[in-house]
Amino acid sequence: MDLIKDIDILSPEEAQASDFKTTEDLSTGKEKKVYIESYGCQMNFSDSEIVASIMKENGYDTTSDVKKADVIFLNTCSIREKAEQTVRNRLTHFNGLKRNKPAMTIGILGCMAERLKEKLLEEEKIVDLVVGPDAYRDLPNLVATAEDGLKAINTFLSREETYGDISPVRLNSNGVSAFISIMRGCDNMCSFCVVPFTRGRERSRDPESILAEAKDLWSKGYKEVTLLGQNVDSYKWSPEENNKARLNKKEEEVTEVVTFANLLEQVAQVNPLLRVRFSTSHPKDITDEVLHTIKKYDNICKYIHLPVQSGNSRVLELMNRTYDRAWYLDRVRAIREILGEECGISSDMIAGFCSETEEEHQDTLSLMELVKYDFSYMFYYSERPGTLAAKKYADDIPLETKKRRLAEIIEKQSQIAYDRNRLDLGKEQIILIDGTSKKSSAELKGRNSANKVVIVSGEGLKLGDFVRVRITECSPATLFGEVVEINPLSI
Repeated sequence: MDLIKDIDILSPEEAQASDFKTTEDLSTGKEKKVYIESYGCQMNFSDSEIVASIMKENGYDTTSDVKKADVIFLNTCSIREKAEQTVRNRLTHFNGLKRNKPAMTIGILGCMAERLKEKLLEEEKIVDLVVGPDAYRDLPNLVATAEDGLKAINTFLSREETYGDISPVRLNSNGVSAFISIMRGCDNMCSFCVVPFTRGRERSRDPESILAEAKDLWSKGYKEVTLLGQNVDSYKWSPEENNKARLNKKEEEVTEVVTFANLLEQVAQVNPLLRVRFSTSHPKDITDEVLHTIKKYDNICKYIHLPVQSGNSRVLELMNRTYDRAWYLDRVRAIREILGEECGISSDMIAGFCSETEEEHQDTLSLMELVKYDFSYMFYYSERPGTLAAKKYADDIPLETKKRRLAEIIEKQSQIAYDRNRLDLGKEQIILIDGTSKKSSAELKGRNSANKVVIVSGEGLKLGDFVRVRITECSPATLFGEVVEINPLSI
């Protein structure tokens, strides 16, 4: 097992899915074809669905065969150095294809586009257009500009754009689960993170369009929606202002304020059989109000992503996380008190941040023991140019030390996850069947409320079934169960 990955996710299935996704073949008779390859976070995958919708309205069907494409888009991620290197390797490959098809247009979208626009377009000359995450409406014009042999670039960061009026083309859809983007950007300015610089300030989509999308998905047979944003639980909207920073300054002047807890409740009320999840969150915004809303509705999944990054208060201050170890543990205590021990909690961990001592690394390990995360996304620190950490702190932890600390974090998490999963043995849980097991076509998989993957026999089951299962076996990453009831009256 290769423990040291740039992104290491305990579920092998999720790790594979999070690598990259490509468009599927969609043939509606359009003259041209667009191929989109998406990297990184769920937000990027959601953005690609918006891009596909915009291109469809402008004469393009999607294709899974890059050789058939008239336009190639790479929707990129700048969070990790490895992600950027992967994209560069793909660009080299695509430019090889372009030599045989000179009319082909190659474009970089998303966070990497925002960060490396001049270098990619003008210095290295390996792309035809560069488009940031707030400029996708301009893509048809930019493609036309590039086709005329001119430089095509738009990386303007908007304070208002949410794409709330665009109906996404569901890419790689299982017809069961779908993402709904509810807000964009991030105001938190964590010192290690490029997102505020590549995605801009927080702004929230109007709740009516979100509810309309949820109702539309339900009418089309979807059984689960995941509310999505760079900082999803920071959602805050008013009819007069969707930019959170400006809204906070004039909250007393607006007619209405919709918080994340309000929105979560409204989506849960679309239908009691529509499962609701959300990703990803900052601990400061997981308020008691949010927790009580989750508890109130059976169809809101009892799972919270609560990224801690480090278990040491000094390191957390360097990271500009705005909380310390004690405050974070108090949030965990509130989750356990309100939602119970069965609520799934996951985290992000960074090993080897600037100046981290061995004792401070041990604080992270001890915090993991206290919280008992069900799974974690674990990294070693890689400096990203332009971030506050890159400007203020020396990246002074040797690579071998970072890797060793990460290996210790992964080992610790694997044992904790196994112990947590063993607590489920013998219990009955409701899962939503959303795919086939990677190991056997005779088995299906689904997730329980706590976001754990459960494998069951596929006999008599189909995608989209809710199934009551009894957990019989487990590994650190997966639960295994036997079917008790198919499509119970409540989920």
